[in-house]
Amino acid sequence: MRMEDERRSENVEDMRGASFGGMKLAGGGIGAVIVVVIALLMGVDPSQLLQQLPTSSAVAPSSGPTQSSPEEDRLKDFVSAVLASTEDTWGELFRANGRNYVDPKLVLFSGAVQSACGFAQAAVGPFYCPADQKVYIDLSFYRDLRQRFHAPGDFAEAYVIAHEVGHHVQNLLGISDKVHAAQQRASETQANALSVRVELQADCLAGIWANRADHARRILDSGDLEQGLNAAAQIGDDRMQLRARGYVSPESFTHGSSEQRVRWFKRGLESGSTKSCDTFAVAQL
Repeated sequence: MRMEDERRSENVEDMRGASFGGMKLAGGGIGAVIVVVIALLMGVDPSQLLQQLPTSSAVAPSSGPTQSSPEEDRLKDFVSAVLASTEDTWGELFRANGRNYVDPKLVLFSGAVQSACGFAQAAVGPFYCPADQKVYIDLSFYRDLRQRFHAPGDFAEAYVIAHEVGHHVQNLLGISDKVHAAQQRASETQANALSVRVELQADCLAGIWANRADHARRILDSGDLEQGLNAAAQIGDDRMQLRARGYVSPESFTHGSSEQRVRWFKRGLESGSTKSCDTFAVAQL
């Protein structure tokens, strides 16, 4: 990706020097299992997870000097550029539709973080918290993306941010609240199915960003699209479950299969239009 000349966002909060000494799961057991399972999924709403995981008494974060490697410095600069690009893209799209786009904050943390949705550990992966309109990411996730999920490349890294910003767009449009209300009235299987539609729509919205940003600034290089599509495929529920337990349970999907994630990401990439991203209007995903 050609991001060297792009502006950097002012909405990045670096919390990597903060520590949460009192944070640990009580008792391990099923709580630890839940964390491991969720760690295999990207873009989780942590409020649903954290309601199930009791913690010891909270300790206020203590700030300290941020220790960062040259690679982390590069990643911080890169995600700041990607975030700025999403701000420009969605700001323009919202204005064109008579709406005001509120920029999300992006919080960098290491190990654990306190969000408005509760405590979260790095194991949950990158996530968006609608309560404070912030995207959270531990930069070590990108190492996992390359090594564990076999999805290398800077466009794969950008896709992660764009997907979470997609959840912010859903939040601003009122989609998140409507889905959450519907899930409260639904069975577990039905709630999971709604979650899949939310996640696939966020994939499609990430594709819209890539389409619009590239048309405006020519940020994509040869091979970038393949990196993004590979990342979408590698984090499909079916592949994640096969890695974790050796078999697939479609009724427990919360993010969509590899094929679905690739298809909806491509829809946004190819169309550049939000009209193509209504995952709630189609019977077959």
